[in-house]
This record gives sequence, structure tokens and C-alpha cells, in this order.
Amino acid sequence: MGTSRCFRLAFLLGSVLMVLLIILYWDDVGALNLYPHDPHDLYPHDPHPHPTSPSSSTPTKPPPRDTEEQATHKPPRTTEPDRPGEGRRATPKPPGEEHPLPQVTDSSELEGRWRGEEGKREEERVRQAEEEKREEEGRRQEERRRRISHMCSGNGTLEFPGKFRAFDQIPNRELNHLIVDDRHEIIYCYVPKVACTNWKRVMVVLSEGLLAPDGQPYRDPQALPPDLIHNSSLHLTFSKFWRRYGRLSRHLMRVKLQSYTKFLFVRDPFVRLISAFRNKFQQPNEDFYRQFGSVMLRRYGNGTSRVPESAAEAFEAGIQPSFSEFVRYLLDPQTEQEQPFNEHWRQVYRLCHPCQIHYDFIGTLENLEDDSDQLLRILGLEDQIKFPPSNRNRTAASWERDWFAEVPAELRRKLYSLYEPDFELFGYPKPESLLHH
Repeated sequence: MGTSRCFRLAFLLGSVLMVLLIILYWDDVGALNLYPHDPHDLYPHDPHPHPTSPSSSTPTKPPPRDTEEQATHKPPRTTEPDRPGEGRRATPKPPGEEHPLPQVTDSSELEGRWRGEEGKREEERVRQAEEEKREEEGRRQEERRRRISHMCSGNGTLEFPGKFRAFDQIPNRELNHLIVDDRHEIIYCYVPKVACTNWKRVMVVLSEGLLAPDGQPYRDPQALPPDLIHNSSLHLTFSKFWRRYGRLSRHLMRVKLQSYTKFLFVRDPFVRLISAFRNKFQQPNEDFYRQFGSVMLRRYGNGTSRVPESAAEAFEAGIQPSFSEFVRYLLDPQTEQEQPFNEHWRQVYRLCHPCQIHYDFIGTLENLEDDSDQLLRILGLEDQIKFPPSNRNRTAASWERDWFAEVPAELRRKLYSLYEPDFELFGYPKPESLLHH
């Protein structure tokens, strides 16, 4: 009985031990399935791992839960787990897609990007074109100033009255075309028939010398009453300095000439003469008819038995001075013996004295819009005032041949000699075809 009882007790203890071993082994296998890992990671500090021997009687236990993250290198989370309690597994990406490029799937977005890039390129082209334009404008002004300086120097071969006289030798009455704006430090020499009406408008607005009906100064040059534009009382000119400043007048003139911005606008001399004739003698103008038109008819109007007393009567009878008679009047020595040329056909060098006054800006009627914009920009006034639109009925240079057709070639050449200083000073080409045909 003792031996049998001991055998049964040993068998029972062996069975219990086997059950415990099976439970431990099963728990270890389950842990490996739930937490997959690289076998080598079980020995992070041992370069030569030692796997568990199958014959070992004591299986290796899994690491504690609070050290799982250290023992297992999990890939970054890329997907949600398939089932609750299951580990998160990374979904491998095809080669080349680790950093995918943004794709534009909307055609309107693609077009928007293209338009944006094209807009930037266009802005750059406009900026470069504007810079090139301004550089060209600067070179053009420099060339005009250099030409005048050369013509007025002793190296210039062309001689003309007043070329070498000093500024103080110019009589006050000959300085009446120099308009002064002290508020903006500007001096403008106006030349009739060279956009002077519009520039006078601008000068009145800048000086705030005329009040509108609401009691405020005019701000828009085009809003000025036309009959007041040429009123001399609106403009302060150098010729008025004597009455205002007395013996200090010449000193003040020189000071302003040194520090103020001085400008004028010029025009082809022959085209200017045509414009003056059209404006003053091809439409009824009593003042110009009585002072000049009737004189031309009396001197050169062959076959005119009686000269009408008024412009209205002359136009009604169809009696008007011709352009050829106007040219003869200009060339006649008697004309200036009686009185100086009227400002509308007086030479620019006699109106503005470019050999005594060093102008900072010389504009031309042929390039009026661009030159006016450039000047206002130089003066810093481009945002304050706009130059009025030019006259669409402007006399064109292409009309010269038709207008001079009735003028004998000899008179054309004499007329050129009379206005040659203006041609040379301001860079207008000699009209060879008019002078020799």
C-alpha cells in the first residue's frame, strides 16, 4: 500500500507539473503572436544573439508590458488596426511614392497657376520696358541740352543776334514769356503755337492764381475759362519783377534761374508758321486783321483795289491775305522797322533766350504727350495734375509742301535763313526738298 500510494502521488504531481509547463509555454507563444518582432531585437545589447534552445527546460519569458516599446521597433502608424486589440501594421508603399509630388487634378487650378506665372513675366517685361523708356528719355534730354550748349558756344559756326550777350543785357520787355511759379519752383518759357494754351492752364492751376465760382482754386486745367487763359494778369513773369522788386529784380531772377526747374516746348519752325497763319488769318480775327492782315493786303495784294476795313467785311468779300503774302511780310525789312515780330511768329531764340538761360527740360510738340508726362514726373506732379489732351486739328508737318507750293523757292531759302537759328538750336532738320524745288 505504501508503494502504490507513493506512485500515485508522484504521478499526480507529475501531471500537475506538466499542466503548468504547458500553460507557461502557451502563454509565451501567445505573447509572440500578439507582439511580432525581430528575434534579434530580444538582445539589443548583444551583437551575437543566443536563441532559446529547444531542449531548455525553462522557456524565455516575454518582456514586461512597460518595456514593450523599447524591445520592439514599431514602424510609423500609417493605417488604423484591422480589428480591436490587433497590432497596427504599416502598409508598404510602392517604390518612388515615399514623397509623392502634388498633383493638379482641376484644370481651372492649372490654368490659374499658368496665368499667375504669365502675369509675373508680363509685369517684369513692363517694368523693363519702362526702365528702358526712361533711360531713352534721359538720353534724349541730355542730347538736346548738349546741342544748345554747343550752338551757343564760341565753337558754334552759326551767328545770330543776341548769341553772346549776357542775361543782364536782355531788356525787361523781352523777358515777358518767362512765367514763374514760386510754389513749385518752376519757370516756363511759353512759345505761342507750341501747346502754350494748355501749359498756361497747368501753370495757373499749379500757382492757384485763379479761383473757381465755389471760391476754391481751380484743380482741373480743362475747367479754366478759355477767355482767361491768356490774360497776362494771371501769370507772374520776369518782366513784372521790376515793378514788384525794384533794384533787386535782376538778382532775384538770377537766383531763381539757378535753383528753379526751367523748361520750354518747341516745334518745327516752318510748321509753326503755318499754324500761326491758319489760326490768325484764315478765320475772322479783328485784331490780327487790322494790325497785320490789312497791312499785307496793302503792301502785296496785287489787284486789290480797296482793302476792307474789318475782318468781317474782308471775309464776306472773299479777300484774305495768302500764305505767300505772309512770308513776304516776314521777310520785308520794313516789318521789324515798324515793330518787332508778333509773338506768334517771333523766333524761339528771341522769346526764350536759350543761350543765356540753361533750360533743364526741352520738350517738343511732335512728342508732346510723352514729353509732358516725363516733365510732370520730373517735377513730382504726375499724381497731382494731368496735362490736357492736345488739339486734334493740329497742323501736320506733312502739309509743308502744299503750303509752300505758292511760295517762290528764293523766298523759301530767305525764310529758312531767318529761322535757321531755331532749326539748328533745337535739332530740326533742314528742309532740303522745300529749299531746292
